[in-house]
Amino acid sequence: MPTILLADDDDALANVIHKILTRAKHQVFRARNGAEALQLYDTHAVDLVLTDLIMPDMDGLELIQKLRHAAPALKIIAMSGGGRNTPGSYLPVAQHLGAACTLAKPFSGADLLAAIETVLGKT
Repeated sequence: MPTILLADDDDALANVIHKILTRAKHQVFRARNGAEALQLYDTHAVDLVLTDLIMPDMDGLELIQKLRHAAPALKIIAMSGGGRNTPGSYLPVAQHLGAACTLAKPFSGADLLAAIETVLGKT
């Protein structure tokens, strides 16, 4: 059962994503920002990090950089609704920093699961 670290400050969306992932038999750890995600990463073995890019305390771009430094082979998916800008302005940066895949919000549960399967090498 793949283990996923979900970092998103939007409780409503994170709850929906959590339900989708647990129904698909993933174990999920939840963080509300990048700093909390790093703490969870340090204490739990995870197969994949799914991170929003716009979050308080530590954004997803900084989280990706820190995770890449700590674990170059870790699989990361970045997601963004764009905040003040369009998702297109943040998602390419996330890929440049090491995200294996990006998702522009809103996305479907099927798109999320397909991205996870692709990144984890199951397709």
